[in-house]
Amino acid sequence: MGSIQSKTILFITGAFVSNTCWDEWQKYFQSKGYSTSAPAWPYKDASVQELRARHPHGDKELALLTLHELVEYHVAIIKSLPEKPIVIGHSFGGLLTQIMVNRDLTAAGVAIHSVPPLGVFPYEFSFLKAGWKSLGLFTSIEETYMMSFEDWQYAFVNGMPLEEQQAAYDTFTIPESKTIARDALTSAAKVDFEKAHAPLLLTAGDTDHIMPAHLNNRNFKAYKNSESVVDYKMSPNKNHFVLGLPSWKEDADYILDWIGRN
Repeated sequence: MGSIQSKTILFITGAFVSNTCWDEWQKYFQSKGYSTSAPAWPYKDASVQELRARHPHGDKELALLTLHELVEYHVAIIKSLPEKPIVIGHSFGGLLTQIMVNRDLTAAGVAIHSVPPLGVFPYEFSFLKAGWKSLGLFTSIEETYMMSFEDWQYAFVNGMPLEEQQAAYDTFTIPESKTIARDALTSAAKVDFEKAHAPLLLTAGDTDHIMPAHLNNRNFKAYKNSESVVDYKMSPNKNHFVLGLPSWKEDADYILDWIGRN
């Protein structure tokens, strides 16, 4: 048995989607003996339909949510748990996972197709194409951003049948804070790559447009502490909708095995 003894898992949701994206993952890890939670972000604790109905003018608090506030919100959740959790985050939740690991708040971290911390510059064209609209340049910061179906097709569900793309969009996509997107380019998204840390796994997919594998690999290679475990797993045929792909259990199995080995 490895050194990761925690039986508590905190799932951290990414941007643009409801925390219900973790429902099957919670059932899986609960069946393996873990206590799990997947809290909604601040101002997102409502149904997809209700959140969409507020967009774009009726959710100023969400629109102005900052990365600092989002980090401290999750710090408070972690500190309320009975033990240091294993934190598993997707996309923007992956960035938050890396921040929590860097703050010594976790027993381990798994960053799935993670938004990179400050200093890992995302120059890939597909990243820029998929993500630039979320910054909301030349639009009111007090209005939320809602990804269009066309942008969703490119950023999240590329390569999937049209009906599955639409079903995923209708089920999970919600308005987002443009402030959060902009804050990912500031010191609020900084981690210390030299610092010792709990075991960390970064995963990537070779068909992910918004967080391409090449970017995730640079994120992985930025870590420089030779005494700390940091691993990287790149999987074929995985787009950014990795949590909801038919193959999601393969990823959950791999993560469970990685936890057991560390």
